[in-house]
Amino acid sequence: MKNNLIYYLFITLSIFLNSCTEGFKEEYSKLVIALTEVTAITTPTTDTTPDYTFSSTGSGAITYGGSCSSSTTIATTGNNTITLNTLSVGTYADCTIKVSKTIFTENSEKKLSGSLTITSFTVETSSAPTIAQVTAVTTPDNDTTPDYTFSSTTTGTITYGGSCTSVTTSANVDNNTITFSTLSSGNYSNCTIKVTDSAGNESNTLTITTFTVLPDGLIAYYPFDGNANAKTGTLNGTVSGATLSTGRNNESNTAYSFDGVDDYIEFGTGMLSGDGEFSIMIWINTSSPSGRFLSQRNGGFNGQYFVDLLSDGKIKFGTYSNSLYKWTVTTSSALNDGNWHHLAFVQQDNGGKMYLNGSLDQTDNSNGKVNLLSTNKTYLGKDGRNNSSFYTGKVDDLKIYNRALSASEIQTLFNTSD
Repeated sequence: MKNNLIYYLFITLSIFLNSCTEGFKEEYSKLVIALTEVTAITTPTTDTTPDYTFSSTGSGAITYGGSCSSSTTIATTGNNTITLNTLSVGTYADCTIKVSKTIFTENSEKKLSGSLTITSFTVETSSAPTIAQVTAVTTPDNDTTPDYTFSSTTTGTITYGGSCTSVTTSANVDNNTITFSTLSSGNYSNCTIKVTDSAGNESNTLTITTFTVLPDGLIAYYPFDGNANAKTGTLNGTVSGATLSTGRNNESNTAYSFDGVDDYIEFGTGMLSGDGEFSIMIWINTSSPSGRFLSQRNGGFNGQYFVDLLSDGKIKFGTYSNSLYKWTVTTSSALNDGNWHHLAFVQQDNGGKMYLNGSLDQTDNSNGKVNLLSTNKTYLGKDGRNNSSFYTGKVDDLKIYNRALSASEIQTLFNTSD
C-alpha cells in the first residue's frame, strides 16, 4: 500500500511539471516574433507591383525598409501576402520587412519584433528592350581589344553580329561596358549588338560606329601637326628652313613644305637598324622634276636607304649595304602632278615591295635585303650624305614600323585619317 502511494505521488508530480513546461513554452512563444519567407518574388519579373508571402509567429505592425513598401501595414499570425507598391525597372536587394508589437504584463511592457530580408529580385520592362551607344570605340587606335559602352533598358542576353565578339554575354540595366575579343588591324563597320530579355523580347539591333584598329609595331610617327616632334618614338625632328603648310586632309599646319634650295628636317641616328623587317610610309605632294625627300644616310655609302623623285616624276626607293645595292623599286607612274600620294616601302626576308596609294606597285627580290647602320641619321628634304639633292614639295604623316606590314594593313592605313 505504501508503494502504491509513492507511485501515485510520482505520477501526479510528473503531470504537474509537464503542465508547467508546456505553459512556459506557450508563454515564451508569445514573447518572440519570427518571420520566414514563404513565396519569393519571381525574378526577373515584369510585374511592377509583385506579391510576396511571408509567415509570422505573431501579429503586429509591419515596417518596410530599403527600396520596397506596401499599403499593407498589419501582419497576422501565420501566412501574410502583401503587394508591393509600384517599383521601377531595376534590381532590388535591400528590401526588408519588420513586424513589431508591444505586450503588457502585470508590472511591465515588452516590445517584440522580428525582421526578414526579401530575397533579391529584378523588375524588367514588359516591352521590348532598347539599347543605345554611350561611348564609341576610340578610332583610329592600335588597341586590338577595345572597350565599348552601350545602355540597355533591361537585363538580358547579348548577341553579337558582324566581325566583333566578346566574352561578355549578359547586359544589365543602364550602362554596360564590354571588351571586344582580339581584333586584327583593319576597319570595322559591320559590328552589331542585340539584347534579348528573359521574356524573349528582342531589342533594336545597335550598329557600332565604324572604327579602325591600326597595325602594331609602330616605332616612329610624325603627323607634323604644328611641329616635327614624334607622336610615337623618341627622335624629334630639327627643322631647318622647312615651313608648316596645308596637309593631305586640307588642314592648315599639318604638313611641311620644302623649297628645294636648303630646307630639310634632321632626325637622330638609329631610327631603323639591322637587316630585319621594316615598313616606311609617307605622303608626298610635289610638282618638282627631281629631289631626294627621304633618306637614312650619313657620310658613307653603306647600310642606307634613300627615296628619290626622279627627273621623269617617278619615285625610286634604293638600298645599299655591304658595298652592294640591295632591293630597289621605282613606281610605275609619275607622281609629280601636284596631288597627294601615299607611298609604302616594306622590307621582307628576301627583298622588298613598294605600295602606291594602298596597292602593291613594285617588288624586288633579286638582291636580298639591306642591313641598315644604326649610326646613320634620317633626313626629310635632302640627301643626308653630302647635303645636296634638295626636294621641292610637301610631306605629311611619316610612319615607320619595325615589321613588314601586310597588304591589307597598308590598305587600312591608306584609308585612315589620323
